Amino acid sequence: MAASFMKHRWNATLAAAAALAVPATGITLGHAGEEGIDKARAAAFDVRMFSKPPGKKAYACFVRRYDPDHLARHPLQQVNAMKLLVTAETPPEEKITNYSFRLGLKYRHRSGDFDSSGSCNHFVPEDDGHEIRLGCGVDCDGGGLNVAMSKDEKSAIVRVERVRIWQNSKPDEELSDALVGGADDKVFRLDRADIRECATLVTDRKELAEIRRKR
Repeated sequence: MAASFMKHRWNATLAAAAALAVPATGITLGHAGEEGIDKARAAAFDVRMFSKPPGKKAYACFVRRYDPDHLARHPLQQVNAMKLLVTAETPPEEKITNYSFRLGLKYRHRSGDFDSSGSCNHFVPEDDGHEIRLGCGVDCDGGGLNVAMSKDEKSAIVRVERVRIWQNSKPDEELSDALVGGADDKVFRLDRADIRECATLVTDRKELAEIRRKR
């Protein structure tokens, strides 16, 4: 059961996320074609996210390790380190680009590494009609998150209400938990990093080799 579940997690499709209501965005993600989203604005967002047009496949890695000073100023924050890997991929002979995310985190007062993953779509939040973001969801009502870019394009702004996570050493559905956006855990600013910084989030050997080759 665990093996099949893990395969399902890492290979979640955009179509599955299309039907998922993502609590972190307060909206329901659109269809795979992203109906209602201006294509030019979505393409401009992709360039900001991936530092170039994504082409057939592109990655963006964002990382934050919170120092003692930051944690002292945010005593209710539970997360002390977070990584986000965003992937855009257009499968052969298809015209629709699929987007996905992988999240890794460490807690302040809990041992172990935790992760999550799912699929994404572009959307415009209801409270800000001028900003395109990626709305990302985890299968089977696993919640989600949304990702915006900072104005200088050096950071990703990750907003969380609830997202399902798994402890890496115990990748079983029954052992899943959730990162809930508390007082100091709702918004995370993660800095752009070398793609290889996010290699620990990848389990597929071919993809891992591809990421390690990238400069």
